[in-house]
Amino acid sequence: MKNHNGIEIPGPAKERLLYLLKLLEKGGAVTLTSTHIESLTGWSRDSIRKDISYLAADLGSASGYDRAALESAIKKGLHLDRKRNICIVGLGRLGSAYLNFSAFQHSDFELTAGFDANVNRIEILSSPVPLYPTYKMAEIIGRFAIEISLLCVPEDQAQSVAEKLIAAGIRGIVNFAPVVLKAPPEIAVREVYVVDELRALSIRITHT
Repeated sequence: MKNHNGIEIPGPAKERLLYLLKLLEKGGAVTLTSTHIESLTGWSRDSIRKDISYLAADLGSASGYDRAALESAIKKGLHLDRKRNICIVGLGRLGSAYLNFSAFQHSDFELTAGFDANVNRIEILSSPVPLYPTYKMAEIIGRFAIEISLLCVPEDQAQSVAEKLIAAGIRGIVNFAPVVLKAPPEIAVREVYVVDELRALSIRITHT
């Protein structure tokens, strides 16, 4: 990933900056030193300064980093400085729960639409965003320039629905089905499977 000045930000630095952004958004001191950030994250001060240097912004001072300026620089450097329209496909228990996910209201993402193959479900669900049958995905995704989809459909439907989303212009998919999607390299896919996360935690607590 490159920042707005064409500087390549390495993957590990990107992940640390994203985590730091989350910490900054929680509020706190107006000014933070690298020592303060080290105490919050466990990262070395040298790593912190190196990561922040990738942002190509004048953030340093004798007293530390201004919180608001650092937050803004991270968002710009990671291309998170604009709203992206997202949608949900599959409005069962998981998908319908995300329809009312309050965190979207205070994030960089605008939940724009929900889709489901079951027309009756669409008619009875209470939702703060418009709901549509899945056969309207291409029309609605194009009309509202939706870039990212949360895919909450059953495992046996995930690949075919993902292909329809990609054909409709979706650029990124968060997949909650327990299946690895096949997608072109230019399509960003995140696989989120709760059993895998539980296994990862189990490994960590076993070795502590």
